Amino acid sequence: MKNVLLYTALGITTFAAAQQAELPLDSLSKPIQLDEVLVSSVRATHKNPVTFSNLSKKEIKTKNFGQQLPLLLNQLPNVVSYSMDGSGFGSSGMYVRGSDLYRTNVTINGVPLNDSESQGVFFYNLSDFAASAESIQLQRGVGTSSNGAGAFGASLNVLTDAVQEKASGELANFYGSYNTHKHSLKLSTGKLNDRFELSGRFSVIKSDGYRDRASSDLKSYFLQGAYAYGGTLIKGLVFGGKQRVYIAEYGIDKATLDSNRRYNPSGKYKDALGNTRFYNNETDNYQQDHAQLHWTQQWSPYWSSQLSFHYTKGKGYWENYEETPYTWVGLPSLGNDAKGEEKKAYIIHQQGLNNDFWGTTFSANYRKDQWNLLVGGALNRYEGAHIKDLLWAEKAFLAYQQNYAYEGLNTKEEASGFAKLTYDLNDHWSLFADAQLRHVNYESKKYKVNDPLTFFNPKVGVTYTPNERNSFYFSYGRASKEPNRSDYKEYAKALKKEPTTAKPLAEKLNDFELGWRLRTEKLILNLNGYYMAYKDQLVLTGQLNKTGYALRENVGDSYRTGIEVDAVVPLSAQWVWQPNVALSKNITKNYRTVSKKKVTEWGDTAISYSPSAVIGNTISFLPIERFQISLISKYVSHQYADNTQRDETKLDAYFVNDLSLQYEWKPKSTFKQVLFSVMGNNIFNAKYSAYATYYGEMYYIPAAEANFLAGVTLSF
Repeated sequence: MKNVLLYTALGITTFAAAQQAELPLDSLSKPIQLDEVLVSSVRATHKNPVTFSNLSKKEIKTKNFGQQLPLLLNQLPNVVSYSMDGSGFGSSGMYVRGSDLYRTNVTINGVPLNDSESQGVFFYNLSDFAASAESIQLQRGVGTSSNGAGAFGASLNVLTDAVQEKASGELANFYGSYNTHKHSLKLSTGKLNDRFELSGRFSVIKSDGYRDRASSDLKSYFLQGAYAYGGTLIKGLVFGGKQRVYIAEYGIDKATLDSNRRYNPSGKYKDALGNTRFYNNETDNYQQDHAQLHWTQQWSPYWSSQLSFHYTKGKGYWENYEETPYTWVGLPSLGNDAKGEEKKAYIIHQQGLNNDFWGTTFSANYRKDQWNLLVGGALNRYEGAHIKDLLWAEKAFLAYQQNYAYEGLNTKEEASGFAKLTYDLNDHWSLFADAQLRHVNYESKKYKVNDPLTFFNPKVGVTYTPNERNSFYFSYGRASKEPNRSDYKEYAKALKKEPTTAKPLAEKLNDFELGWRLRTEKLILNLNGYYMAYKDQLVLTGQLNKTGYALRENVGDSYRTGIEVDAVVPLSAQWVWQPNVALSKNITKNYRTVSKKKVTEWGDTAISYSPSAVIGNTISFLPIERFQISLISKYVSHQYADNTQRDETKLDAYFVNDLSLQYEWKPKSTFKQVLFSVMGNNIFNAKYSAYATYYGEMYYIPAAEANFLAGVTLSF
């Protein structure tokens, strides 16, 4: 399959090259936006029967206070975000229609960002990345993304900075609660000789965090060189980040939540005198560097192509101080206690990861009259090694500095091809078809995994546009998604205890979308309904493994259904209202659990981490020109941390309000623009938790109480 796709990539490039000679250079100037071609494999347009939201560069800038991307996207329809440090600068996550980041296909310039093994996305590896984003699109449902892991709830794609015509610079400095501060510098040469541009950004973010010791030390960079002339766009990018955060993935019980909600149990131990202490290096350390090379070519008014190569290097480790049986870390046993269980003692160890991910994406696009055809594919390979090093042992009989676990080199190969067609029957009706063939093979010697899987993911839909104001769409899409490393790992561990343990299965989804878009001078409205029918969905159990990955289990039949509405309503010249409402039902059919060979039937239950109501509201007031005050509200109904729908696993509903103030000053000299920004988060001091886990009782991750961030951005 790899050879077929490679020959296809070369073939479409060669064929398109033959078209170039037909037209002079002048005719290639700007009939098609080349940046749009770059992300055409993953972006949806209003002609596509896909449910999505866009954020422009201006909108991103007003929202970006340095918090992780999930927090910036929190106000989009049916999005629920949370942060482990409580304030949004360390580890963070989000759910879209109840689907987490392990099921969200994230791409940067059409290149997959999801980790191949875990399938997750860890945005603190790319802190302040929003500052280098030209636009962001979030698709809900199967969507139209064609590169990377299959979308199973949502697709998020980021287009990085476009080529700037003129030289520019930007200096941003922010400070806020919990000793949080962000500093970034961004520069662009503008077009040199009407062809070349160099640009870059460097950011530093530090925060003590809301929770005890939940500190973050984040550094990131973004460098881009571009050639843009006529119908050619060539971009070379390197970007990445280095993080050091104190581990804050573990929650606290209800009693502690009520008495000391900022408490963080990570790193807790007792010294020789029995005093409670906390290890000062209980940290998550990781560096991730990306390189991308993109060639976008408009060969004629009808033909364009895109070819990209990418490489990602990741390396880092967790360091833990914990009490454990010594045989678990390769040391002689300390014997058994009175209960017959192995005695424990303290150790310090590092759980390391060293990985490489590289590949290519390619496509060719034909647009003429009523036809819009896009064909392409991707070839990717991942290699990752997991290493555990013992640094110290309290009661070691032998030398303690040693490697006690090495998985060998885990690999994952992926080959995919797709074809998308939009055909305009007339001025009112448009047909859409999209088909993806995807082959993946994950291998892990330690867990005895060699699981080649092939998926066929078709999508069809229709859009009806009776007039310029209204459009209606309907679509059906199928998606399939393989298990991740944690699923296979937990299966291998369970198999040792119970030989009949079921192997994790690929999950499958049939997604139906029905929507209406309205555009008038007085109202922008998006209304849609959806029904997502799953088979073998991998739902969250509410538990985490020792390195913070969420544990999952297959369930037979399940579904998500609901309605979503969002609007922009200019009430007057000074007032703008932006509400969004998502109401849903998320059900696992005939859910059952097995514990010590005892089967418990729960019937139809709510899927974990899937609130039935998610409501956002923003009211903006512009008292004078270039000064805006916004009250930003978010309501999330109750949800459950596991799939049994018991009251004891319930996470309470919450309602939180933020206040944003922004003033744009345009001095006559020195700077092009000075933007003053103040964000008051949780201004009514709601004490809530947006996330929790369940281990026989609830363990809550508390969100920060009232806090603020303020900053100045100088543009020159």
